[in-house]
Amino acid sequence: MSIDIPPNQTLYVNNLNEKVKKEELKRSLYAIFSQFGPILDIIAMKTLKMRGQAFVVFEDISSATNALRAMQGFPFYEKPMKIAYCKTKSDAIAKKDGTFVPREKKVREKRKPDEAAKPKPAKKHIPAASEVAPAAPAGGPSFGMSHAASNQEELPNKILFLTNLPEETTELMLSMLFNQFPGYKEVRLVPGRHDIAFVEFESEMEAATARNSLNGFKITPTHQMHIAFAKK
Repeated sequence: MSIDIPPNQTLYVNNLNEKVKKEELKRSLYAIFSQFGPILDIIAMKTLKMRGQAFVVFEDISSATNALRAMQGFPFYEKPMKIAYCKTKSDAIAKKDGTFVPREKKVREKRKPDEAAKPKPAKKHIPAASEVAPAAPAGGPSFGMSHAASNQEELPNKILFLTNLPEETTELMLSMLFNQFPGYKEVRLVPGRHDIAFVEFESEMEAATARNSLNGFKITPTHQMHIAFAKK
């Protein structure tokens, strides 16, 4: 008999591709989950017990709930994600609401008593995007970064031109962002240039929808992606 787990700010994600490196996994999880709300932390470990699993800590329960509903079964590195609420409160949330109690850790034999008593520095949190949308509308996901008001007059094109991409950008990372929009066809990287890419859609209207939603989206905490229509 299964016991329902109450809603939690922290999501437990499993069935992840174990071949993906930890840092790449965390960057990709941030890229696809930050559309739903501010993320306080992402925990992924490559130990035998935790392989293929991760925890995504949102600032509030509503963001976590929207993410769970929207991303359940999402094909992530060729494997459908399995998502559930975490059974316990994460350290990041406990520290935020003042209920955090440091856990007692076993002292290693090689450590000096004084060193063992010193608390470890707090885990560095991944900063959230400055603007986020709590839920995705029916016409496609909204990443809370729509810059329609500031868009310059450009000729529409079914091909989008992406700039200011981080060095670690991969074709798979971009495709996971854009394939949630109707009409998505493919991502094309430029050999020798990590900072630019092209994304093609079936029509100009579908390309415009993705552009308005993702323009300005922080693909990583330090890189804000810029999107324009490719010149014909």
